[in-house]
Amino acid sequence: MTKKWVYGFGRGGAEGDAGMRRLLGGKGANLAEMAGLGLPVPPGFTITTEVCAWYYAHDRSYPEGLREQVRSALAAVEAGVGARFGDADRPLLVSVRSGAPVSMPGMMDTVLNLGLNDRTVEGLARASEDRRFAFDSYRRFVQMYGDVVLGIDHYLFEERLEEAKREHGARFDNELPAEALEELVAAYKTIVRKALGRDFPDDPEEQLWGAIGAVFGSWMNPRAQTYRKLHGIPAEMGTAVTVQAMVFGNMGEDCATGVAFTRNPSTGEKVRYGEYLVNAQGEDVVAGIRTPQPLSKAMAGPGAAGSSMEERLPRSFAELVEVFDRLERHYRDMQDIEFTVQKGRLYVLQTRTGKRTAAAALKIAVDMAREGLITREEALLRIDPAQLDQLLHPTLDPKAERRVIAKGLPASPGAVSGKVVMSAEEAERLAAAGEAVILVRIETSPDDIHGMHAARGILTARGGMTSHAAVVARGMGKPCVCGAGDLLISYEERAFSAGGVRVAAGEVITIDGSTGEVMLGAVKTIDPQLSGDFATLMGWADEVRRLRVRTNAETPLDARTAVRFGCEGIGLCRTEHMFFQEERIVAMREMILASDAEGRRKALAEILPVQRADFVELFEIMGARPVTIRLLDPPLHEFLPHTETEIGEVAAAAGVEPRVVRRRLKELEEANPMLGLRGCRLGIVYPEIYEMQVQAIVEAALEVEARTGTAVVPEIMVPLVGSARELELVGERLRKVAERVMAEKGRRIDYLVGTMIELPRAALRAGEIARHAAFFSFGTNDLTQMTLGLSRDDSGKFLDAYLEAAIFPTDPFRSLDVDGVGELVRIACARGRETRPDLKLGICGEHGGDPASIAFCEEVGLDYVSCSPYRVPIARLAAAQAVLRRRGVVPSEERG
Repeated sequence: MTKKWVYGFGRGGAEGDAGMRRLLGGKGANLAEMAGLGLPVPPGFTITTEVCAWYYAHDRSYPEGLREQVRSALAAVEAGVGARFGDADRPLLVSVRSGAPVSMPGMMDTVLNLGLNDRTVEGLARASEDRRFAFDSYRRFVQMYGDVVLGIDHYLFEERLEEAKREHGARFDNELPAEALEELVAAYKTIVRKALGRDFPDDPEEQLWGAIGAVFGSWMNPRAQTYRKLHGIPAEMGTAVTVQAMVFGNMGEDCATGVAFTRNPSTGEKVRYGEYLVNAQGEDVVAGIRTPQPLSKAMAGPGAAGSSMEERLPRSFAELVEVFDRLERHYRDMQDIEFTVQKGRLYVLQTRTGKRTAAAALKIAVDMAREGLITREEALLRIDPAQLDQLLHPTLDPKAERRVIAKGLPASPGAVSGKVVMSAEEAERLAAAGEAVILVRIETSPDDIHGMHAARGILTARGGMTSHAAVVARGMGKPCVCGAGDLLISYEERAFSAGGVRVAAGEVITIDGSTGEVMLGAVKTIDPQLSGDFATLMGWADEVRRLRVRTNAETPLDARTAVRFGCEGIGLCRTEHMFFQEERIVAMREMILASDAEGRRKALAEILPVQRADFVELFEIMGARPVTIRLLDPPLHEFLPHTETEIGEVAAAAGVEPRVVRRRLKELEEANPMLGLRGCRLGIVYPEIYEMQVQAIVEAALEVEARTGTAVVPEIMVPLVGSARELELVGERLRKVAERVMAEKGRRIDYLVGTMIELPRAALRAGEIARHAAFFSFGTNDLTQMTLGLSRDDSGKFLDAYLEAAIFPTDPFRSLDVDGVGELVRIACARGRETRPDLKLGICGEHGGDPASIAFCEEVGLDYVSCSPYRVPIARLAAAQAVLRRRGVVPSEERG
């Protein structure tokens, strides 16, 4: 029996449903689901993602039986609408669209009005009694097919369209008369003939298979590959192709097309939100060719009375509101809906889970849980933890001076300042060099995806709230202002003018995606206020999660920030960072230059008070929360000068000749410092360094406890341990210092001594090491480098090639290598707790803030994760999600 490659839908029934997303893609599965619900969906059929896999595995060919199944499905569509494909009297026109299992808006190709030629266009004109409509559809088809399928630069068609508008005094393309559109079709065909040396395809069946091939081919186009890479979508997933009977929003003033959301995708408010255009087709709305009108009276406001769909097409609007309510209740999530009104009749062309900002996602999840549409557990799983990052960064200070030079639509919230760039390539280049840039375009297209990702913010002169720029920016969490019509942009001059001001590329502007304002220069920002829905969701997460969440912090600012974000302690305080401050580095260098232990102790005595003061401030901020302090880790040469000027300054401060400093530099020089005299080796060779640090820690803890009455329990961490004897030796010395200090002060505190597991040998010998450690903290940054033999600083030169070749599934410095590094963590946990069942286990590398790595930490039974302050909320939510997934709770979008 021939395998089923094609699934039909329409006329109140379908061969598929929403649970078949992987096979039919998101678009095809949802069209089938809506058809099954009896919603007004034009009939059509979907070619499965399995055909896409076949297509690429068999040199872009199709499996046996596919063409016959397509013909059969097309016949069913013909019967459903009472028209025939290629018929000269009553022609059926179709759209051909992509549809991956995961939404990838705008990344792949679409062809509309397919089936038109010089004969069928006359039949369409007679059947519709509207010659202008027929040729408007024809010119759209030739342009879209020429671009998408034939690979002709779309600007060639756009330039000819602009000429036609100038010739006929038309501002917009919908003002062109029928005869102008007929001339335009002929001109477009001439463009095709000149570009390809052959005529535009006349046979509808040839057109259809050309479009199907182009859609499958677009799965591997550069912008789709970039989008998949950014969002972690596997290439083997593939896309489906949906062929659907056309309905027309460009047949007159009682026709329209639009994009709508069941809730506001920027704020999450439960309002009817969207845009539409009268007498237009779908691409007009998202491409920004004409500025669309608001859906509801509430959106339009008093200044645009009479422009909304609610007022101009009230019956269709009422039907659309019913569709809103029905689809949101059915899918139990905010929906993004595409619709067309043809001669007063509403058709739903697509629904999908709507892209939204982090603030909107938070509000929608909390509101839907309160409304009883979803559970609290589902609400927690609805939020991508990494998306919270959008909520945790500064916004414009309302008191700051600003000069507003233009205003557009507030397409994606947040505020940012940066240098103006006019191309995606320039954005990517300057961002790679560390510059903050804002991408300024007349309008964006999917080809700009790499520049949009690199830019801090996006500003466009055209387009609405559902334009390409707006949708992509919201998904990326980038501030975006669209439709700033006062902007006059010149790519040739690399500048724009607005509000009487000319701004050249390289000059700084500020945009506020929450208000739509564009400002000259940089504007001061303020920290976000976290409360309301954020606090509610975090509270729900804290009720569920098992893992504790600490922070990596050594400055008071970082510690206070982390406390505000809900951290439960410090998991890594890097003491070396404290020594680089200008007033301390001199004493540190004197200590390193000292020729004996006595000289080193003298210099360390100068450092002791400031080191103690550092710990006092951290302990006061953290209160009763645990604080893990890593003793000095980096090689000593990192603290020494390297230029002749610096060498002279250090020599003068130390009272020695510059040659003494140079000699000491030579003595400390190492071929591979990462594997040299660092970590616990410093504590063994120069024990006085660690002794000073432990004295400072214990004295600070005693001082804070005496002053505040809060019991401080410092955790002293010895780095780079590879053997039990190293930790035993260093630990004995540290405990002697601690006991001496407590005896001198006449008071005691509890403290812990543990180690960082960052060497493969330490993981393998964890059972022995645990005899001398109260805790293990996995330093996965170095453990990854040591295990994979990769330098984090140098691997960027070739890591992309490894990712593209699927040698690594992800960057191992961003997300833990579970199979390799993770196996060492498993071994260390098991062997360590076999020796010491109460052994405290945590992770303090960058992976401590990565949701996928946190899920692994939950799986292996760690007690806590530690991450940078701004990732604390991300870790709190990810830890809760890890528990829910282990319980088998699955978010609705992953079902089926």
